[in-house]
Amino acid sequence: MPHHRVLTEFGMGTSLRKQDYTQAARRALQDALWHNSINMAELFGFPKEAMQIDVLIGVQHPDRVDTDSLLEIFPYGQPTIRVELGGLDIPRPDGAPTVIANVAINVSFDMVPA
Repeated sequence: MPHHRVLTEFGMGTSLRKQDYTQAARRALQDALWHNSINMAELFGFPKEAMQIDVLIGVQHPDRVDTDSLLEIFPYGQPTIRVELGGLDIPRPDGAPTVIANVAINVSFDMVPA
C-alpha cells in the first residue's frame, strides 16, 4: 500500500549550559509533540500502532545524539529517527555553547488513495 503523510510538526529544544545534544533533541521532540493531540489514527480508523513516525533532528554534532534514548518518548507508532547537521551552537562567554536542536516529525500511514 502507498505510504501517505498526513501530518508534519516542528519543534525546537535547547541545552543551555550542559552542551547536551540529546537533551536538546528531546526537548525539541517534546515541543513538537506536546503542543498537539495527534489523533490521526482514530481519524482514519487505524490502530495507533500503525502510525509511521519519521523524525529528522538537526544539531551541530549529530554524532552526540543518543537516538535510542529518544525512542522512549513515543508511546505508540513506529518511530524512526535520523540526525543530520543543523541546529545552532550559540557561543557563550563562559565556555560551552548553548545548543539548539530543530526537529521535524512526519506522521504517515499505509493507505489506499481515495
